[in-house]
Amino acid sequence: MKFCDIQLPDFPLFLAPMEDITDPSFRMVCKMQGADVMYTEFISADGLIRDGEKSVKKLDIYDNERPIGIQLYGHLLDAMVEAALMAEEASPELIDINFGCPVRKIANRGAGAGMLKNIPLMIEMTSAIVKAVSLPVTVKTRLGWDDDSKIIVEIAERLQDVGIKALTIHGRTRAQLYKGVADWTLIGEVKNNPRMHIPIIGNGDIDGPLKAKEMFDRYGVDGIMIGRATVGRPWIFRDIRHYLSTGELLPEPSVSEKADLALFHLDRSLEYKEGRRAIYEMRRHLSNYFKGLPHFKETRLKLLTATEVEDVKAVIAEIKDRWGAFRSEDKTSVYSV
Repeated sequence: MKFCDIQLPDFPLFLAPMEDITDPSFRMVCKMQGADVMYTEFISADGLIRDGEKSVKKLDIYDNERPIGIQLYGHLLDAMVEAALMAEEASPELIDINFGCPVRKIANRGAGAGMLKNIPLMIEMTSAIVKAVSLPVTVKTRLGWDDDSKIIVEIAERLQDVGIKALTIHGRTRAQLYKGVADWTLIGEVKNNPRMHIPIIGNGDIDGPLKAKEMFDRYGVDGIMIGRATVGRPWIFRDIRHYLSTGELLPEPSVSEKADLALFHLDRSLEYKEGRRAIYEMRRHLSNYFKGLPHFKETRLKLLTATEVEDVKAVIAEIKDRWGAFRSEDKTSVYSV
């Protein structure tokens, strides 16, 4: 498949941009596990043009994670254009505009999904960014603001008309946040609209190979973006890719394999961040890396309260030693604990 002048395999898989999650260390791990396209954590346009340290740091991208897009959000047109020009200097493959984040402090300012309440500004801003940068521009958005304004079919046409090269649609409204079930029917309607000719990427509730194949088959999307289901479970990309290619479901990685990957992930995070911050931001991953282990409560508490790198590594080593061969789908391999 051709995506923003990038040749991708059939049924491409995208890692969704997530704040404090899709940093370079996690992107590297997901790439190793089979993700095809990466995105940075979303970056505040206001923070970037004011040279905010956290925002500028998010522009760091590495060759081992390409192709990659830098995602921006903001509610002011001039600031978004200036931020897009700054992002272009970091040499990503594309610039992505976030019109989908439902978080109250962002949406209520008119940024992210808040732009779904001001479609004229959304289109004007997108057009201005497309004209300002030489890189392909893409958009990620939702079905609409609420159930009474699911206007994604119209929005998709208008965004395509001003020059975006691909569109990712999360199958919920802003009002839903992440509750309920993602509605892919409107994603499919956009994809099958004869007026649309750009790639349409579907997002929402993809939690494994069977669901991914169902969405590709039923709605004909050009790609699938996965977000929350990747946290502490980066092998989901490996599992989906293998199933789409062979029809075979891979077994869950053993705890020993998960422990090795968790240690690799932690070491990469430590290369990028100060130790305590790396540990704190790894906790949400680590709680999922080892989710489902029997008699794990005490060890889990140690894992998620350790504040020194060596202590975290010691707990992971303990987990590997105690549960190493266990696979969550194979209850017969549980050790006596």
